[in-house]
Amino acid sequence: MADINRQILLDQIPQGRLGREHFRFNEAAMPKPGDGELLVRTRYFSLDAANRAWMSGATYRAALSAGQLMAGGALAEVRESRAPGFAPGDLVFADTGWQEYAVLSARHLIKLQVTEPITYLLSVYGVAGLTAYFGLLECGKPKPGDTVVVSAAAGSVGMMVGQIAKIKGCRTVGIAGGAAKCALLTEELGFDKAVDYKAGDTLRALRAASPEGIDVYFDNVGGDILEACLFNMKNHGRVACCGAVSQYDTGAPHAPRGVPGLIVTKRLTLQGFLVMDFMAQRERALADLKGWVQNGQLKVREDIIDGFENLPAALIGLLAGENIGKRLVRVS
Repeated sequence: MADINRQILLDQIPQGRLGREHFRFNEAAMPKPGDGELLVRTRYFSLDAANRAWMSGATYRAALSAGQLMAGGALAEVRESRAPGFAPGDLVFADTGWQEYAVLSARHLIKLQVTEPITYLLSVYGVAGLTAYFGLLECGKPKPGDTVVVSAAAGSVGMMVGQIAKIKGCRTVGIAGGAAKCALLTEELGFDKAVDYKAGDTLRALRAASPEGIDVYFDNVGGDILEACLFNMKNHGRVACCGAVSQYDTGAPHAPRGVPGLIVTKRLTLQGFLVMDFMAQRERALADLKGWVQNGQLKVREDIIDGFENLPAALIGLLAGENIGKRLVRVS
């Protein structure tokens, strides 16, 4: 085992777009576990837009500060255990931070059942898949025949939302950036329509793709796209508010216009949620997700980048929309 623990620190808090200059590499001593703790080695890091949101202030976790270890979740392998129920070789998902080794309290960790490929533990059977499942089904409450629209539809959560909506008998419309992503949605993932927000008038394109209006909108981006969808909602429509990626990596975030009036006149329900709200139902969700993957109803796309040193560039690229599916960084 190495004596050095490579780390990536958040060197500066970005005021506008995130860049490589905001990160700094560091070498620390190898941590040692105490009673009730585990020493783990990170295998794959999960990258999400939330990584950027944590730099802008307190969310569901404390805000990051300059000089701090960059926060992030990883699939990690136990190397040394000083806690009952865990042994070397076990896999866990944990908030390890951006480092090769971490010491974690075993108290709140769940030993993961090994599956192949193991990356599915971070994508379809991890936070992305569970977020799509609970956000759509528990917050959006789609019914057969409903029109479901999802933004960032070629991303890790969005592509699963659209496919689950199809499984539930809905008509699905995905919003994505670029012709290639839109073609993927309709030609490979079974979406009924796709809207390219980079092509021009999103509101007009959205009305053409959902002429009778939207029953359920799964919002990953906020901003102008949220505004366009709200104007096209049916009465009593439901909005599952998952994220606002269009607002995270900018110095000038803005809210949709006309929201209060629309909510009242259309009697809309907007519900924010965190996947942790539904962890009591995790096993039921995993059983459904695994069944759909195994019978081919739910296709999984992953975007894997090699190299611990590539974590900053991989996150910057995700915020720029480079990825299709779940973006991961493979460390070992």
